[in-house]
Amino acid sequence: MTKKRKKRRALLPFRLNILFGIVFLLFSALVLQLGVVQIINGEEHQAVLEETTNDIAEISVPRGMIYDSGGNVIVGNEPVYSITYTPPKNGDPADKRLDIATKLAGIIKMEDKSTEKITEREYKEYWFLLHTEEANKRITASEKASLDDTEVYDTTLERITEKDYKELENDENAKQIIAIKRELDSATELVPHVIKNKDVSEREYATIAENMGDMSGINVTIDWIRHYPYDGSLQGILGSIKTGIPEGEKDYYQSRNYQLNDRIGTSGLEMEYESLLKGDKKRVRYVTDNNNNIVSQEVISEGQRGQDLQLSINMDFQKELDKIVRDELKGAINRHPGLNRYVEDAMAVMLNPNTGEIYAASGQHYNRENNKYESADTNTVFSANAVGSTVKGATLLAGYQEGVVNMGDVFIDKKMKIAGTEPKGSYKDMGPTSDLQALQKSSNVYMFNIALRLGGEYHYKYNQSVSFDPDSFRVLRNYYNQVGLGVETGIDLPSESTGYVGNAGLAGNLMDFSIGQYDTYTTMQLAQYISTIANGGYRIKPHFVSEIHDPSNEKDKLGPLTETVSPEVLNKITATDEQIEQVKTGFKRVFQTTDGTAYRHLTDKAKSYNIAGKTGTAQTSKNGTDLENWTLIGYADADNPEIAFAIVVPNLGIISGGNQYPITYNIANRALTYYYEHTAPEEK
Repeated sequence: MTKKRKKRRALLPFRLNILFGIVFLLFSALVLQLGVVQIINGEEHQAVLEETTNDIAEISVPRGMIYDSGGNVIVGNEPVYSITYTPPKNGDPADKRLDIATKLAGIIKMEDKSTEKITEREYKEYWFLLHTEEANKRITASEKASLDDTEVYDTTLERITEKDYKELENDENAKQIIAIKRELDSATELVPHVIKNKDVSEREYATIAENMGDMSGINVTIDWIRHYPYDGSLQGILGSIKTGIPEGEKDYYQSRNYQLNDRIGTSGLEMEYESLLKGDKKRVRYVTDNNNNIVSQEVISEGQRGQDLQLSINMDFQKELDKIVRDELKGAINRHPGLNRYVEDAMAVMLNPNTGEIYAASGQHYNRENNKYESADTNTVFSANAVGSTVKGATLLAGYQEGVVNMGDVFIDKKMKIAGTEPKGSYKDMGPTSDLQALQKSSNVYMFNIALRLGGEYHYKYNQSVSFDPDSFRVLRNYYNQVGLGVETGIDLPSESTGYVGNAGLAGNLMDFSIGQYDTYTTMQLAQYISTIANGGYRIKPHFVSEIHDPSNEKDKLGPLTETVSPEVLNKITATDEQIEQVKTGFKRVFQTTDGTAYRHLTDKAKSYNIAGKTGTAQTSKNGTDLENWTLIGYADADNPEIAFAIVVPNLGIISGGNQYPITYNIANRALTYYYEHTAPEEK
């Protein structure tokens, strides 16, 4: 008994040792596995963990505002009810988005333009979701095996016919669902996307708020839309914004931290100053579980709305200039409605010739189809026209600098003719004419002689051929470019026109070129040109924005100043100070002497402003009808310039006897009077 008991006692520790050994081996294996997980694969698993549990979403903030020179809001942000959709991580499947869209369509009504622009593909996609099983039968198993998922889907859509979805085109509820689903489809995960923020009714807002639990990701909030207190005045220059990155520009914007559904400036100052106006986004950290459900969220940064722009534009002056230009355009059309059946536009720019600050820029367009006058301020930078004799100051400077004419030189003003061409002349034969008189009375012949000499002809004879170097076009254009004609002005807008450049190379063409009847120019180019003469030869960038401010905590008030836009000189023209002064003297005679071409059209009030400048008409035609472009440029006061102007009215009918409605002069008279009586700085 004793021996057996001892044997059993001996076996017990042995078995325990075996058990402990097994436990030890298992524990060692577990430790080893944990080591592998933590040490070898730790970074990989941590990255997966972070990817699935922590995401940072960036949410847009209100854009910066735009103010006029007096601190009045031109472009503001108006709070509005908004309905948004925030997709979960990795988004909702298409059938769930369809379910949400269907529920929303029973509560809200989308804008008409949203349902009017439904595409064929959108109709097909909607039909596919409603008839998925039937649609899938339209592609064979062998086709599916040879195509990837996207190709399978696209092929299936191609086989959905117009007959299938035709009835949807007349189904208003279906169109509402499609329009809503379009917004849901374009949303970015974890980022609120606006479905509707215009004309959201209180009923829609309240109903959505009550039923959000039935529609995952749907929320109601307060959003903002752009507000224009001045009824669209200067609207084209101010520009516009849209939701969504433009097609073809995704790489550009996404590399700059934009989401696909961000609001972006697409034209005008909104686009030019996008980087300042967009602001710094709000940043939110979302924690999600493995099923992509949001567990918690934390605001990392509240962000900051965009910076504010203050313009040099005075909106009272701007609105008055709009009214003046519109009134005078109406006057020109109504005075001779039959003859002036082609005139539709008038443009005017008023700016500081010493700084380039634009005080007002107006374009008015007559829409003959609906008999309405519309704002078209962008015509001041995009509409290029032959401008006639206003370029003669630039031609004279070119002649001085090339040494083909000297200050004080005299030419006999009488008809000129090159063999094989029609005669050319001034509006009348003026006889002996000096350079100053050529500007004062607008002699074409004086400029023709400069043009021929630039081409190498110093011995012109009536009705004979002439020596001519075609390179003279380049020479004359170079001098025009120096003063701002035919080149970009550098204005602070995304783009501008530089005008048409003629491509013929005959002596007669150069003669036309020298009097502004060959190449074409914009009103803004003319404004830069006259400013360059007025300020003594410095070509300065025209600009709308004068200051940049940080946002203010006070409603509709400018915040701290962060930057002042300084005048930027693009170039100093190569003419001497004496040559520039000679042209300025001629320009002064145009307005201040009784036989100057502008004198008789000035009001007594305007004459007191001591104006200098140049008149212009350019012959043109349309549909076989002879027409004229009327232009007027100038500055005041002639001895101490503080404001410059350029006015262009294309396609006026020609009236015999010279009794044309003096539209350009009327605009100048009224605009300058308003400026000096209401806008000009008091110290001046």
